[in-house]
Amino acid sequence: MKELVHLIKQHKAGKGNGVFSVCSSHPLVLEAALTHALRNNEYVIIEATSNQVNQFGGYTGKRPADFVALVESLADKVGLDRHYIILGGDHLGPNCWQDKPAEEAMSLSETLISEYVAAGFRKIHLDCSMSCDGDPVPLSDEVVAKRAARLCQIAEQTWRQHGGEPPVYIIGTEVPVPGGAQEELDTLELTTTDAAAETIAVHKAAFAKHDLQSGWERVIGLVVQPGVEFDHHKVIQFIPEKAHALTAMIEKEPTLVYEAHSTDYQSAANLRSLVQGHFAILKVGPWLTYALRDAVWALDSIEQEWIPEDKRANVKNTLLEVMKENPVYWKKYYTSTSNQLDLDRQYSLSDRIRYYWPNQKVEAALEKLLDNLTQSPPPPTLISQYLPVQYDAIIEGDLKAEPKALILHKIGQVLSKYSYGCQSQNNAKTQGA
Repeated sequence: MKELVHLIKQHKAGKGNGVFSVCSSHPLVLEAALTHALRNNEYVIIEATSNQVNQFGGYTGKRPADFVALVESLADKVGLDRHYIILGGDHLGPNCWQDKPAEEAMSLSETLISEYVAAGFRKIHLDCSMSCDGDPVPLSDEVVAKRAARLCQIAEQTWRQHGGEPPVYIIGTEVPVPGGAQEELDTLELTTTDAAAETIAVHKAAFAKHDLQSGWERVIGLVVQPGVEFDHHKVIQFIPEKAHALTAMIEKEPTLVYEAHSTDYQSAANLRSLVQGHFAILKVGPWLTYALRDAVWALDSIEQEWIPEDKRANVKNTLLEVMKENPVYWKKYYTSTSNQLDLDRQYSLSDRIRYYWPNQKVEAALEKLLDNLTQSPPPPTLISQYLPVQYDAIIEGDLKAEPKALILHKIGQVLSKYSYGCQSQNNAKTQGA
């Protein structure tokens, strides 16, 4: 964690740099992120969320140690030294068990934290903001902080048992809930400076009460709402002027920066403005799997025109049928009907499709699609039609005309925006978005 701490210290010293964190469990997204880090000589933060990866497997079927093994195997495959990987856990707390009584949910959260830290995760977001069965709604700041300190104790104990670098912590949470707003948004209320200051104060007191002063010294980030969010088809872009008070407030904290969630779909210029406003840790998740879906849909269209009907993978139709057969991951999010529901399932910015990539039918169809277009490469004209940016990269000699490479490049377009946003001020002046 010393590399991440050093980057934060540089920012606090006025360098104007930032870091971004990849919140995804899809192997192609992870491979794209690791390849991007290798090409740009950057550290890469990769985070798993509590609903993706937990002691019961999450929706990926992976426990924390399984996820680490996947990331490390992909790093070895692309040739990235594992030293450049920083592993984080996002929204670690009772998020998955809100339907259970608080004590049961917290006990499960302790196991969750322990498995994450034991597996090598060292950037830990302590998020106990959600109410459990029988809790008041919302929870008081004091209860949230008390529960966070309880989980910090577990993290500290586990780290000391297993060794390695000490964990660093993120506190606080954003509003609306993680993963994009469920309702349509027109305006967004920013976290007030009073609320941000109160979050810091109550957590500091709770850590002290639990004899966690050394842990508090490793709290590097505070999650607030800076005025960025997206719903199904609309993005609220960052307006720096509205966040001036928050920017000024965190400057008084010698070791803290903000961590900005839901920064997906912001412009490259806005990502740069966020970092300049001390939202120095940028989280990105759905945008990456959205880009993955975008690329796969394009390859599916190429397949429809290029591969004989009886040999097609039909991955798009396969995935959409699986979503209809098992609506658990999208039904409470998409309340539309008829054609609009079809559009939401495919193109919503919240990208509920990401929950269905691990399905065996979908995995098999995607593998067949890649194999079809590898064994029978499509003509450049079809690539130009459906993936024009990638076509340009091919004719420039920067990209191979291979289906997997096309997907990785599409995801890399998003990652490049974040690299630009996180550059130090001097470097950013000399490079475009």
